[in-house]
Amino acid sequence: MAVPLLQLKDLSVAYRSRRGALRAVRDLSLEIAKGQTYGLVGESGSGKTTLALAVLNYLGKDGYIESGQVLFEGADMAALDEAGLRALWQGGMAHVPQNPFTALNPSMRIGEQVAEAIALNSEIDAPEIETRVLDLLAQVRLPDPARVARAYPHEISGGQQQRVIIAIALGRQPSLLVLDEPTTALDVTTEAVVLDLLRELVRDRDTAALYVSHNLGVVAGLTDRVAVLYASELVEDAPTKELYRQPLHPYTRGLLDSVPRLGQRKDVKPLQGIEGQIPSLTDLPSGCLFAPRCPLAIDQCWEERPPLDHPTPDRRVRCHRWPEILAGEVDAGRDAVEPIQVEDYQPETILTVEQLDVQYPIQRSLADVLAGEPARYVQVVDQLDLRIRSRETLGVVGESGSGKSSLARALIGLVAAEGGEVELLGVQLPARLDARSTETLAHLQMVFQNPEEALNPYLTIAESLRRPLRNLRGMSYAEAQAMVPQLLESVRLPAEYARRLPGQLSGGEKQRVAIARAFATHPDLLLADEPVSALDVSVQANILNLLAELQNEHDTAMLFIAHDIAVVGYLADRIAVMYLGQLMQQGPAEIIFDPPYHPYTEALLSAVPPPDPFVKQEHIRLSGEVPSAADPPSGCPFHTRCPRFLGDICVEQEPPWRETQDGKAIYCHIPIEELQAAQSPVLRFNGEGD
Repeated sequence: MAVPLLQLKDLSVAYRSRRGALRAVRDLSLEIAKGQTYGLVGESGSGKTTLALAVLNYLGKDGYIESGQVLFEGADMAALDEAGLRALWQGGMAHVPQNPFTALNPSMRIGEQVAEAIALNSEIDAPEIETRVLDLLAQVRLPDPARVARAYPHEISGGQQQRVIIAIALGRQPSLLVLDEPTTALDVTTEAVVLDLLRELVRDRDTAALYVSHNLGVVAGLTDRVAVLYASELVEDAPTKELYRQPLHPYTRGLLDSVPRLGQRKDVKPLQGIEGQIPSLTDLPSGCLFAPRCPLAIDQCWEERPPLDHPTPDRRVRCHRWPEILAGEVDAGRDAVEPIQVEDYQPETILTVEQLDVQYPIQRSLADVLAGEPARYVQVVDQLDLRIRSRETLGVVGESGSGKSSLARALIGLVAAEGGEVELLGVQLPARLDARSTETLAHLQMVFQNPEEALNPYLTIAESLRRPLRNLRGMSYAEAQAMVPQLLESVRLPAEYARRLPGQLSGGEKQRVAIARAFATHPDLLLADEPVSALDVSVQANILNLLAELQNEHDTAMLFIAHDIAVVGYLADRIAVMYLGQLMQQGPAEIIFDPPYHPYTEALLSAVPPPDPFVKQEHIRLSGEVPSAADPPSGCPFHTRCPRFLGDICVEQEPPWRETQDGKAIYCHIPIEELQAAQSPVLRFNGEGD
């Protein structure tokens, strides 16, 4: 039999710490064949990145292989000297990291960095290297490779930077690609293009890949096999379709149940998240590591660590109860979450936005100032109108640069709008935050994307929660202190967390505290700017359900911004699609995913990787980059990338708003009837999963 390209044999990886050795990977074995793409999934802290770095033998000064082996093409990597490792990194395997900006040298041109990778493994002259550089940049679908080769990293977009990293990796002609969350920071449209590229390259070059990700949609569509890690150990390993069809470990089932599908809604089929959090490596349970969070845990699970069994020759699972799950005798799913029932009520308008303009100044050079050049601005929100009613969630989606966050910052007052009017409860809001009254601030609150930055690291949780109660609701210290346990309980956190500092909480717990603080003043409108994008899918599901519950309890309206359309569709009542500061489409959430679509909405939907390998998807890929808001296109702002471009009318005339009978509004020159005839549902189930 052929030797696997990569073998991990009983691998344990540890880090040195003041508390002793922390085992981040325990007794893990797997094999990757040539040309195979292997997915590695699990929550933060499960050991995914450590395993990837161990494969590269790049663990840093405190990391080391405690036991076991990493064999590449049969050779033990631990036995290689520095020269042998350098040769392996230069040609045998290549790493594509999560953040391309930190991986590229900011002081070197792109072409020079790609040329370095080529020169490591080729004895060719400079003109041939230059030709190979342009060929590689073209191969990863970068527009105008010659221009990109001359550019510095900061002069190209994040998606282009990631494609450059892939080009550098391919320049080494590796047998194995180690990809660590390579699309996490990208827009859904850019991510789709990069994933298409990876599929083609792996297929055409017969390259193997270890793909680390928390995105189960990406893993479903890209990989041949999936390994699931939990708290440092392998809990399930199977071919991708088999794993998604019938997961045999309750943890795998919990991850899959936490991911919203397109069209899934909070009031029809709520998500079933995994309660609790991954245990600390310093305090692991004695039996099954997942037992404290498992819906099927029995006494045996608490007492004995389950072995890694083989239910079939091609599958492995570490669970005492997998035979019952496989036979259908028990269900590893959690108790169904009750849909939120909203009583009939008479909605009132909470927020009215008319002709909102938001601009950012472009910094002028000294030469521009001396030459008397006029100031220039970037128009990030352009003549935008919207309304939000009580208890309603308006979801806003769009690529980076579409103006979503600038809209939220203008509404909260962190950015002063240059034009238009914003009314909250019928009262016009001053453009600047410092001009708003305490009462206004209490009515309008915001939850930010990064929970790490939302809380003062030097204040206890109690201090963070008391502040809005005292400053915005006028409570005394004693009154505010008495409210702290109630606020923590409302976000499902124990009262003793009040004494903790933010550094003692997980990311999901910090976001719960930030949400509790936002709801402390009983706001009429909550602005949520990407509040779950930095969280694991299991934590994300619980936070989404929590937001829906608190919104219903407090009768709060919400503007919910996210780049994940499935997440927005789950929580929102209406959805607005933004592009270059303008709205392209609006409509009720329950029908926004059905044709007809605005061509931009259609492309966004087709780029979403469904967390199901049995779903077939229309592939509509947008060409080019989002135009600069400093020089927006004439006519329809989307015409430079539109797959349904009509010609001069799109270039020369602004499109009309067209409305469907069921309440959609589409900003497009194409008549509704023609869109309806030309479009079909983006996602289709192919029947293999029955």
